[in-house]
Amino acid sequence: MLKQPTPTLHKTTRPEITSLFGETKLVLDETPKAISPFGGLASFISFLGQIGFAREVQQHLPFAEPTSNNSIPLAHSLTAFLMSVVVGAQRFAHCEWLRADHVLHALLGLERFPSDDTIRNFFLRFSQGHIEAFWRPLWRWLLRLVKCPLAGFTLDLDSTVFCREGKQEGARKGFNPRRKGRNSHHPLLAVLAEAQFILHGWLRSGNTGAARGVVPFLQEALALLPAGTWLRTIRADSGFFDGSFLDFLEERRLPYVVVARMTTTLKRYCAGIKDWTLIDEHHAAGEFTVKLFGWSKARRFVVVREQVRENKAAVGRTLLDVPGYTFRIWVTNRDESPLELWRDYNGRACIEQRIEELKHDLAADGFCLQPFFATESAFLAVLFTFNLLSLYQHLITPNQPYRQPGTLRVAVFLCGAVMGVMGHDVVVKLSAAWGGLRKHKPLVDATLDWRNCMSPKLIPPEDRLPMGGGMI
Repeated sequence: MLKQPTPTLHKTTRPEITSLFGETKLVLDETPKAISPFGGLASFISFLGQIGFAREVQQHLPFAEPTSNNSIPLAHSLTAFLMSVVVGAQRFAHCEWLRADHVLHALLGLERFPSDDTIRNFFLRFSQGHIEAFWRPLWRWLLRLVKCPLAGFTLDLDSTVFCREGKQEGARKGFNPRRKGRNSHHPLLAVLAEAQFILHGWLRSGNTGAARGVVPFLQEALALLPAGTWLRTIRADSGFFDGSFLDFLEERRLPYVVVARMTTTLKRYCAGIKDWTLIDEHHAAGEFTVKLFGWSKARRFVVVREQVRENKAAVGRTLLDVPGYTFRIWVTNRDESPLELWRDYNGRACIEQRIEELKHDLAADGFCLQPFFATESAFLAVLFTFNLLSLYQHLITPNQPYRQPGTLRVAVFLCGAVMGVMGHDVVVKLSAAWGGLRKHKPLVDATLDWRNCMSPKLIPPEDRLPMGGGMI
């Protein structure tokens, strides 16, 4: 069948449409100027330039650059992926969104924007050794920009589930609350709560338990911490209620609060508590010390009892011997009161928020390849992007509250921009309707001045135990 000829647009006839409301005639036309919906990324790109992002990435790349004259530098491929994630890409194919955005190309200094296949091929280069050689040094570099609170960081541990539809390496049947019986990956994360910073991440097979490999995982995480950083406490849920894990924390003299798994023995001890301290009219706290089977020593358990009420869902487990109450139990090596420990642990909910942001705002579970380490490298690239966005906020707007990546995308990065030339200068004009220079110039200025505003690295107390390059 003959192909239809491509219609030509006559100069004097332009298409018209009618507005949905109001019956207004609208003429459609085109402009040769480069236009971008993401002009607000100017301040974020300026921030990356100020912290030396391009230099660090190029320095630690474990691969030789392609020799073809038509090839795209590897650092450009990684940067293109990070920017695609920032603007909302959820699959590798979505990276094609930015190939026509010449304004963004000019801001990044890219002559050509890589295709989604080029970005996939970049991650397909990675083996386990390449991950250690590339991502770990980049994490240490970013951590040097994180300011440690005077009391130290709170480190939260948690795992999550990434559903997989194919037969990718490491995708196995395991605990999958959304799609039971389907293949998945089971990542493990460590988050510095006060900084909204992901300290470490592993991608694991879907059939692993929550605490599987947590000791070597935490050893790697502690080794990333720079000198002058220390931990106030470690918090984890019942998936990490394991005697060998607690032994490791105590050997390192790390304070911890871990949710206890409600075994028959612990239920019996809870039911036997006689001395309860009233917290309010609905809550009471108690404690006991016991050595469980297989443990090396007796440990302190803290219990919070909550009265079951019709107008509120009580959190915790019920005991048949004590009707009308639910119970929550933690094991700890800290000596604060049960009330203080309870309030401290409730702050761990922030790691659930970080995981939701990674999934829904940055699509950490959407970039999947057949080889396991290629998928893990893409996963680490998303975590790295999250950390860059978090640091951007903390260093550029330190007095403003933390904003989720999705909120940051809409409130700051989304801004119409058009590129032109003024004399010998390339000019990017930001739309006044989206805030223009009035909104974005202070952010760009802050990226140029942030080094002068940073406080010096805190000196850790003398009684801290040096561990893994930091003060723990």
